[in-house]
Amino acid sequence: VHKGRFSCPGGALLHSYLLVLILLLAAVICALAALVYISMQGTISNPGPRKSLPKLLYTRLFLYLPEFIWAVVGAVWVSDSSVQCEKTVINVIIGTVIASWVIIIFTIIGVLIVFDPLGGKKTFYLTDGVSRNLESSQSGQLLYNVKSTATRVWEKRIRLLCCCIVQDDDHRVAFTSIAELFRTYFSDTDLVPSDIAAGLTLLHQEQDKMESCPKEPEEVLCHSPSSLVADDLDVELENAAHYMLFAAAAYGWPYYIYTNPFTALCKLTGDCCGNRPTESDITGSDRHNIHFGSILKITGLQYRDFIHISFHNKIYEIPFFVALDHRKEAIVVAVRGTLSFEDILTDLSADCEDLTLEDVLENGFVHKGITQAANYIYRKLINDGILNQAFTIAPEYKLVIVGHSLGGGTASILAIMLRNSFPTLRCYAFSPPGGLLSKSLADYTKHFIVSVILGKDLVARLSMPNMEDLKRRIVRIVANCNRPKYQILLRGCWYEVFGGDPDNFPTELDGRNQDALTQPLLAEESLMVHRSPSYNALEDESHSNSPPQYPHLYLPGKIIHIVEESSSRRLCSSDIKYTARWSSETVFSSILISPKMITDHMPDVVLKALTSLSQEHGSCISC
Repeated sequence: VHKGRFSCPGGALLHSYLLVLILLLAAVICALAALVYISMQGTISNPGPRKSLPKLLYTRLFLYLPEFIWAVVGAVWVSDSSVQCEKTVINVIIGTVIASWVIIIFTIIGVLIVFDPLGGKKTFYLTDGVSRNLESSQSGQLLYNVKSTATRVWEKRIRLLCCCIVQDDDHRVAFTSIAELFRTYFSDTDLVPSDIAAGLTLLHQEQDKMESCPKEPEEVLCHSPSSLVADDLDVELENAAHYMLFAAAAYGWPYYIYTNPFTALCKLTGDCCGNRPTESDITGSDRHNIHFGSILKITGLQYRDFIHISFHNKIYEIPFFVALDHRKEAIVVAVRGTLSFEDILTDLSADCEDLTLEDVLENGFVHKGITQAANYIYRKLINDGILNQAFTIAPEYKLVIVGHSLGGGTASILAIMLRNSFPTLRCYAFSPPGGLLSKSLADYTKHFIVSVILGKDLVARLSMPNMEDLKRRIVRIVANCNRPKYQILLRGCWYEVFGGDPDNFPTELDGRNQDALTQPLLAEESLMVHRSPSYNALEDESHSNSPPQYPHLYLPGKIIHIVEESSSRRLCSSDIKYTARWSSETVFSSILISPKMITDHMPDVVLKALTSLSQEHGSCISC
């Protein structure tokens, strides 16, 4: 394009730069084309046709050296004041230099995030294999070193992702705990992100095929409730629809603007410009009063109805508010769900700890991060006299604790802590995390906690045993599929976007009897370095006396499961009808793969479903 325009002073250097750059790019394109072609050969568990891939990767890596040098040279030449060529030519050279640097920087960031410095050391996790060749003390030290290195790798990744938040001792403890969790979970597999994506698409199609099969008559009949249970369900649904407004309001202005994108700012303008009310005790940052204004709009309450509002947010310390609900004659404590990096760290602090309470015999294990958040709110409510102040104003009112997601889990544990002091207390947990309470505590909470779960909500099914189960299912279905990965992913993308019939990918599982399916196949074993400690502990009977690091934890209280009656797979529908029923915690013992596994967790979708059911019940009564 610019031939003949380099006769200017310094033009020869720029011409040389472009020529060498074109040659470099041609070499890079050839290397990438070869990488793509070789990567498409074989299957996930049959890497034989891809044995030349490491050499191609090192070739591509070697090409980064001249690329980097030439990017530096280009930057120097462009900044040279002696170059006096046409502005168009100079701009083209500047564009190529910037593009080169962007590619290099993004590559470095990608390597820092996904590169596994352990490499082949993962094989040393096979402690049995190590002990055959080394002394026991030597193998133990080697295993400890590898585990420590893996934990440090994950800790550095987490610190890199959380570099924008102020870090203190609590953050450092959380980073180590979360790094240990990730190290434990990922240490025993040889999978890359695209393998996991392929496994999820295959599992989704397999799951849809299972759901399309007609149910057994007994399975259908077991869900027909008695009239007494149905009446109880209708009452709880009406209460849940009412209190979900408070749980959603705890999110403040992000939720209000998300649900009212065109009118929210206009409606908040008056409140933002007003003075902060003196009747309410507000702590934490609320610039321009926009959080409080949003809460008022969502709940429909008055300024004087709020006893305490906290926007303070740190790790293990989450926002909440206390308000008077005159319609239901209740003092409502609403706890906010996940909305910040600090909240995510609280979610991921998934170690188990013992919950010891006076006069409660059903003590057991609980989620550590969420329990610490509940402890923080408990101290504020009791030690700061917030609840005493509320009951002084409305002594005849009952106490109700609500929350969504992380807030739902925190509200549940907070309710357990306050139960002895307030026997009539009620708690509504909307979409709480699945791995929250041990079985004894979950049974104890059935008297005063109601959990509401919508559809195939992922968070309500999240627990370490469920994640281990998902990992095993992914490894099994991926390792034994006889199609190349790119075909699985392309077909999976088409299925997720446009629908159609689930694909019948041939696998090594076809034609095997049920007994044979319980044994891992050779292809599956090739992707599992070893069985992770948490998974072993769950199945090893000899460890029954000492609880594993990640034991089975369950949803709190009685569970209302809301599902769509419509069988449409479309994400958006103008007329969605829901049905609700009492459910058991065992229904949520497996993670379901679906495009709605995330959207079913969103607070606005949960509120819409509850409102629809409540209105339907109201219309039936009027009829």
